[in-house]
This record gives sequence, C-alpha cells and structure tokens, in this order.
Amino acid sequence: MTKIETTLATLVNDIEAFYVPKEWHFLSVNGVDLGEGKIELQWIFSRYGVKDEMVIYYALSDYNTPIPSLVSIIPSSIMGEREIVDMFGLRVEGAERGLYLDLDSQPHPLRREA
Repeated sequence: MTKIETTLATLVNDIEAFYVPKEWHFLSVNGVDLGEGKIELQWIFSRYGVKDEMVIYYALSDYNTPIPSLVSIIPSSIMGEREIVDMFGLRVEGAERGLYLDLDSQPHPLRREA
C-alpha cells in the first residue's frame, strides 16, 4: 500500500494526473475523525489484476472547509462523497445529504463532536 499526501486545493489535479481508469479501480472515499475538529480524508484505489496493490491519497482538513468533488473524473465517486456528507457532516461540492440517513436522523454519527 502506498499512501500519498495531498491537499484539498490540489486534490482534483493530483487525482487527474494519477487516475487511469483501465489501470485503477476507485474503491471509496473515507473519513477518519482525528478529534478537535480535524478529519483525515482518504481516496482509495486498487490496481486491476494485481493482488493487494493499493494507493491512498489523503488530505487533512477541518469540518468547515468545503471538499472538492471527483465526479468530473470518477462519476461513481458521488456515492462515497454523499456518504461522508451524511456520516461526518462535511460539505462536498455537489453532494447532497440523505443518501444513507433520513433527513431527520441524528446528524453526522461518525463525527466525534456529534
């Protein structure tokens, strides 16, 4: 596994330069609440046809900074983006709340300060 640090400002350009659809499968975007209002976001890829070869791009952020979307590069990323909106209460460009949680559910259940 290779873990590559990025920033939210350069994320789209970094992924665009890396991602070759016939080589890499986009698995997920995940969040890890670090406490004190900080979160580590992870965009996880695996190489087709190669066992256990993964690349994780990660960026540190807070809960108030908008997260850029990767939908223009990887259309299926909308599912993971909507999940982190629901689970962490993040603002992701173009991603709405309500994929996994009803609008009247407890907001952002994976957030430590919830």
